[in-house]
Amino acid sequence: MIEYLECKGGFKKIAKWQPNCWIQVTKPTQKDLTELENSFNAPMDFIKDVEDTEERPRTENEDGWLMTLIRIPNKEIDEDGDSLFSTVPLAVLISGDILITICHYKSEMIEDFIRWSNRKRIQGRQRLDLMLSLFLSSSVWYLKYLKQMNIMMKNAEEALEESMENEQLQQMMRIEKFLVYFITSLRGNEVVLVRLKKHLRNLQFDDDLLDDVEVELQQAYTTANIYSDILERQRSGYASIISNNLNGTMKKLTTITIILMIPAAISGFFGMNVPNGMENWWFAFPLILLITVLVIAISYYSFKKRNLF
Repeated sequence: MIEYLECKGGFKKIAKWQPNCWIQVTKPTQKDLTELENSFNAPMDFIKDVEDTEERPRTENEDGWLMTLIRIPNKEIDEDGDSLFSTVPLAVLISGDILITICHYKSEMIEDFIRWSNRKRIQGRQRLDLMLSLFLSSSVWYLKYLKQMNIMMKNAEEALEESMENEQLQQMMRIEKFLVYFITSLRGNEVVLVRLKKHLRNLQFDDDLLDDVEVELQQAYTTANIYSDILERQRSGYASIISNNLNGTMKKLTTITIILMIPAAISGFFGMNVPNGMENWWFAFPLILLITVLVIAISYYSFKKRNLF
């Protein structure tokens, strides 16, 4: 789907393209791509790269086009109602008075950016400033999703304190995977921003906006790394607790096995079909039973004193 947006007191949809308007392309069809190529001579090789969900962030300057690909955060809800976080590529192409953004996913970030611009009644956002604004918005949304992940981590931690079930441990592993996606994408976006500054060196843009992008991007990257470190240490701690609990359980089971072997050994010894001098004693069985009970009691006391039971 192709939408044309004009920045006058926010972004308003217009029927057709006008110079300096924003061409927003979401989930493009082949017809949309053909229109971009025929109407704006857009670089199709670069545009097709956006279809790859694993495409790395980068920026290129070719044939008068400034082509920038960044990864933005994305959130989906699965069948069980759980949140799934990932990152998807967003391409920004600028040439003369043409600005095109292409994303093969419907993102909360872009919709929120348009609502925010309308609420703030942003006026006349220039092409480079619009690109930096989208860059800034992506960093802000990284932080928003990281806060949601932090809440998920706390909920999983509280659940694990009550009962260490596989479901809670799997939830921690899923969050760890989400953080890996975020950290990798944020690092790629940082590299793109450094290279982008070289292209913008001789162009006119909002310096303060660029500074804001750098600050927010660095904050998101740092926050993601902090959460990842915390989660890794928590997982290591829970693994140690589970290992200690297993060791304690095996120790108790071994102690019980040793104690249960005592009556079996005694009964086996006196139950052998050989003379032992006690065949005609009427009190032989009670005596053996008493000795067995005493040996079990002494063994239990000895193990208990050594904290083996």
